[in-house]
Amino acid sequence: MSDIPDLLDPFREARNKDGVLQCPFQGEMVPMILRHADVREAARDWQTFSSDAPFRVPIPSEEEVRTMRQLPIETDPPQHTDYRAIVQPFFQRAKQPEVIAKVEGLVARELAAALKRDSIEVVNEFALPVQSRALTHLLNVPESDAETWIGRGIHVFRSVSGEFKSGVVLEDYLNARFDSAAAADPGDDFFSTLTRATYRGRPLTREEMMGFANLTFAGGRDTVIHSISSIIAHLGRHPEALEFLRQDPGRILHASEEFFRVFMPLTHIGRVCPVDTNVQGVPVKADGRVSLGWASANFDETVFESPREIRLDRRPNPHLSFGVGAHLCLGAPHARLIVRGLLLALTRHVAKITVLEAREHIEHEAAYERSNGFDSLIVKLTPC
Repeated sequence: MSDIPDLLDPFREARNKDGVLQCPFQGEMVPMILRHADVREAARDWQTFSSDAPFRVPIPSEEEVRTMRQLPIETDPPQHTDYRAIVQPFFQRAKQPEVIAKVEGLVARELAAALKRDSIEVVNEFALPVQSRALTHLLNVPESDAETWIGRGIHVFRSVSGEFKSGVVLEDYLNARFDSAAAADPGDDFFSTLTRATYRGRPLTREEMMGFANLTFAGGRDTVIHSISSIIAHLGRHPEALEFLRQDPGRILHASEEFFRVFMPLTHIGRVCPVDTNVQGVPVKADGRVSLGWASANFDETVFESPREIRLDRRPNPHLSFGVGAHLCLGAPHARLIVRGLLLALTRHVAKITVLEAREHIEHEAAYERSNGFDSLIVKLTPC
């Protein structure tokens, strides 16, 4: 099995030496927790490491690009539990046979179109349409709705250069959808369901509806897109891996989890300490932030044997790419469905992936640099 480049795990030295890395973000020194056991413990301890911090859970924080608290992620139990129950049935749709068939058919259709071309730019011309159209099936809206989402590019809040862009466009779109849903006969789609949902016996406010929708459209967008492009690039650079999966499609289940472990698209996530806290020897003042280093934890040598090797049959594989504890990622079943559908379609229809041009996306931070997906990836797909 293949080794990973150093830029996928820039935290190894700090993880082994101190277990924490001091990272300056937006003028604030934020300690990133690096070891698997410590990240798990902190993620479960919401009293000490709280998510009840609007705009400050993402790093960098998002006060400039949205006006509402994202739900349910920016709350803690017991509020989080009650909010999560409102939308969980939609995210569990990814486990329904009908939705599975639709998403697998969508991926196969997009791949068939790509196979007819001399080359394709994976990020914008394949991964973005797949992510957007798959989301329509999760939300039970017409697939044609995805055309609007595709036109906004791979990032909801950031431009390709990494600068923030206004979230007003997204908010205007969501408000219009909720207005339309409220005026129409109640349907079974995501927007209609939220207009008639209740929280602790009262109707949701518009701000709460917007909070759910904002997270839904922002949370799983570039993450899924980066996962798709990273997997395709890896299989192009390592044709033996594609052949390994083709020989036995039953290997796809474990392979997808290994890809999630290695190509973790969300480096870390923020938490806020309500009181003065000691984080692995680093003092954090009350209302200060810490960071849960998912990507670092996924390469912890005390948990994963030879973590820098990509082993498509790795098991057990207790990666933290979808978090852990109360805030376990709502979109995990959907992301898994898309990646498994991608691997299934590739093994059935693609003989070879040739990488023609690749421009990796590098997170340039003061404390580290990390490779995370691609800004552009051009490949040639050879049919079986």
